[in-house]
Amino acid sequence: MTVVRTRTFRSGNSQAVRLPKDVAFGDDVELVIVRSGDVMTIYPAETTIAEMIDRLRTLPAPPDIERRDDEDLPEREGL
Repeated sequence: MTVVRTRTFRSGNSQAVRLPKDVAFGDDVELVIVRSGDVMTIYPAETTIAEMIDRLRTLPAPPDIERRDDEDLPEREGL
């Protein structure tokens, strides 16, 4: 997860925020902003299922997947 810090500034009558290069979306990308209290989530407005799958495939795979041992569970009375 990339974490960056930036500051707000005025752009005309609006408050704006500069997205540093490490977290920028690119030029002319329509974004959705969702506010929940002090938390704002910003994401591209038009993301297709195929684009989401491509982005998920770029995530690193876990180094190891833990498997549980097969155990016979005892029967419990009254259930």
